[in-house]
Amino acid sequence: MESDSETHSGEDTTPDDWMELADDSPAASPAASPAASHGASHGASHGASHGDSPANSPAVTQEPSEKEDFKLSLITWNVDGLDVENLPERARGLVKYLNLYKPDVVFLQELIDPYVHFLKKRFVSYLMIEGAEEGYFTGMLLKKSRVTFVESEIVPYRTTKMRRNLLVAQVIVDGQKLCLMTSHFESCKANAKERMNQLHVVKWRFKHAPDDVTVVFGGDTNLRDGEVPKVGLPATVCDVWERLGKQEHCRYTWDTTANNNKKASYPVRFRFDRIYLRPAIRRGVPRLAPDHMALVGLEKLDCGRYTSDHWGIYCTFTAE
Repeated sequence: MESDSETHSGEDTTPDDWMELADDSPAASPAASPAASHGASHGASHGASHGDSPANSPAVTQEPSEKEDFKLSLITWNVDGLDVENLPERARGLVKYLNLYKPDVVFLQELIDPYVHFLKKRFVSYLMIEGAEEGYFTGMLLKKSRVTFVESEIVPYRTTKMRRNLLVAQVIVDGQKLCLMTSHFESCKANAKERMNQLHVVKWRFKHAPDDVTVVFGGDTNLRDGEVPKVGLPATVCDVWERLGKQEHCRYTWDTTANNNKKASYPVRFRFDRIYLRPAIRRGVPRLAPDHMALVGLEKLDCGRYTSDHWGIYCTFTAE
């Protein structure tokens, strides 16, 4: 949910009748039994091609018995859980896309507790990690058959006024160490300074990650293009959209000219949702590189609205 006039009031925005979401019909997904708790503790630290067809997506299966090239698939999506209207149908829309693409990793923003409960019931083959326990927050889904969870932490943004933070997970995929990060940066044009402060925290994590670790950040950054150069990312870090040629058809992830979920007084388009990558730099460790990117969620639901006011991003990586 993004506009210059928006406000976020956290837990006060979650009406009781949204609980129907958690107990809605499981017809949209074959997984309907509650997920087992991952049991991991979340520590705090001061120190995140156009269209809906997965035709170009790598096949995701159980861990191969033979040595194959290292691959990773990821979706990042602000699901706009604070929007009351048509929430159960929109949540089922998310389920449809996740079942279609079967990503190894999912980064989610603007989750609320009923939405998390809903996802845990339907995706028992994924581990859910949450960025908070109340209000609205970020989360990750990690495919258990491919991603081995090591530990996670919630990194606070000390000066946020919107309860934003950085969710970090250390994992292993096909024997390779990955640091996964997601965040929902401060919203609205007026909060550029705080947003850049939050990008500085992410930058620090990129710079100080061990050289045998691949670092992937994805999320709703709310960044305007002019803000990124003021912070400056390390030379080892790439913006995936830029790395893949700045394709116009997947530039704008929040686009009121194409998405009618939000009533805008004038048409606006922004590249709020972004993925950044820092490959492992130690000699002998596979270097991950993006090879495909697509927007997802472009199909209007039966209710006449979309899964979210944001498009999601589907991205695949392979070892160079």
